[in-house]
Parts: sequence; structure tokens; C-alpha cells
Amino acid sequence: MQSIVVPDAVTAELGPYAPKPTSIAGEQREASLTAWTSADGRTRAGVWECTPGTFTAIRDGYHEVCQILSGRATIVASDGTIQEVGPGSTLVMPAGWQGEWRVHETVRKTYVTTRL
Repeated sequence: MQSIVVPDAVTAELGPYAPKPTSIAGEQREASLTAWTSADGRTRAGVWECTPGTFTAIRDGYHEVCQILSGRATIVASDGTIQEVGPGSTLVMPAGWQGEWRVHETVRKTYVTTRL
């Protein structure tokens, strides 16, 4: 099996931008590039980007680990915990995590998700 390389995730061409379905403030749009999906479909890795605004997020039945490449956001968990993220931040959202992403500057991240 060969390794998979996205030569420059910061500038990689993503798929087409589409409205963010869980957006609650702003007219957010998102785009992504799936770099790899496991044979059983449970694990995925890729690059994702979202424009400014606020959206709700629920990690229902899967874990996500992401690395912020560019942009800035405030992550507000349902328990009220507030975390500021920006370039270089690593964010782990375990299964069951719920909250909001308040995107201040277009955010681009790499991600790995694993479904339970």
C-alpha cells in the first residue's frame, strides 16, 4: 500500500464551495478535499475550509482530530468551554462533542475522523 501526500494543504484545490448546512450566522460556505478513506469507510482524512460566520457542530458517533492551517475561530463547547484556535492549533473533538464554531477569518484545517 502506498502513502498519500497532499503536497501543500494550505493551497490545495478543494472541491466546490457549498452553503454550510449548520450555519446559524453569516452566509457560510465550505469546501473540502478527501485525501483518504479507509477500506471499511470508518476513517477519513482530508482538508476542509469554511468562510466566516457561526455554525453548530455535533460529533455524533465519531472522533475528529484537526490541525488548523490558516484563519481564526472561537470554539464554544456546549458546556460553555471557550477555546481560541488559529494556525498551528491542534483540536480534538471526541465522539459526543457538541458546540459552535465562530469563524472570524476563513479557516482551513486538515482533519482525521474515525467513526465508532
